[in-house]
Amino acid sequence: MSETSARTDGEPNASPGNAGSSRQALNRGRILICIAALLWSTSGLFAKAPIFDAWPEEVRGALFAFWRATFAAGILLLLVRRIQWSWKLIPTALIFAAMNWTYLSALVYSEATLAIWLQYTSPAWVFLFGLFVLREKQTVRDWILLAFAVGGLSVILFALISGANPIGIGWGMLAGVTFAAVVISLRWCREFDPAWLIFLNHVATAFLFFPVMLNSNIYPAGSQWLYLIAFGSLQMGIPYVLFTRAMKTVTSHEAAGLSLLEPLLVPVWVFVAWSSSPEYEPPAVTTIAGGALILTGLVIRYWPMRLSSRKPE
Repeated sequence: MSETSARTDGEPNASPGNAGSSRQALNRGRILICIAALLWSTSGLFAKAPIFDAWPEEVRGALFAFWRATFAAGILLLLVRRIQWSWKLIPTALIFAAMNWTYLSALVYSEATLAIWLQYTSPAWVFLFGLFVLREKQTVRDWILLAFAVGGLSVILFALISGANPIGIGWGMLAGVTFAAVVISLRWCREFDPAWLIFLNHVATAFLFFPVMLNSNIYPAGSQWLYLIAFGSLQMGIPYVLFTRAMKTVTSHEAAGLSLLEPLLVPVWVFVAWSSSPEYEPPAVTTIAGGALILTGLVIRYWPMRLSSRKPE
């Protein structure tokens, strides 16, 4: 990025029009990430639906990955505006497929709450990568958010990991690493049409998991089709397009930090869906305490809302 476009803080080289446009674009990007986090937070409602209990645990994660990616690709194909090709799309698609496998496997072998919080160790990885590799500039507020996020995650995971399935914990930790890699790769490929980029990622995911689905000889039936269509389009395809579009203006570490809204919203969805059920269990005290720490970090980072006066590189 040129020096002229980088300076939007009132220096001689910056024009008020460019500064305002940059701030608006950054603001829109942040809002898109919040919407994406809201949609992502519904994952547990689909993956833990009793309607899929008959699917064997050892292949359920892969089956979810295949069908979710298939239906996500279907809806995204309708949104593609520009077809582009580059070798960069290959590692990006493979990373995306790995993220799907690890996260959905974590959901199968552990409680949805634990899987989600383990995946959201990702902001720490993104933050470190952005600092030492991408050379992204972090503000004091970014560091404060990271500190509160690490503190909140530590409180939550310390309680949740006790007695949990080690296999599920392992998959969850891998999900955190792969999700961090996805965030970084989407920032790396930000020049591509978001719908096209995410469409290819889902096609690659479906292709890689197709043999597992074929060998399992397990196919959706009845209302399972509706669940999987919603799982793929509303929970995966559309939010990733929004997130990818936001990465054009939002740095990777800030995007990862804002995405922490997803695990904070998961208990809200569970309450809405199952609060009337006699089997409903409210969040543990440690989860509430840890979530409050993370929310505090987000509030400090964004309140009062002061958009960066420079366009992220």
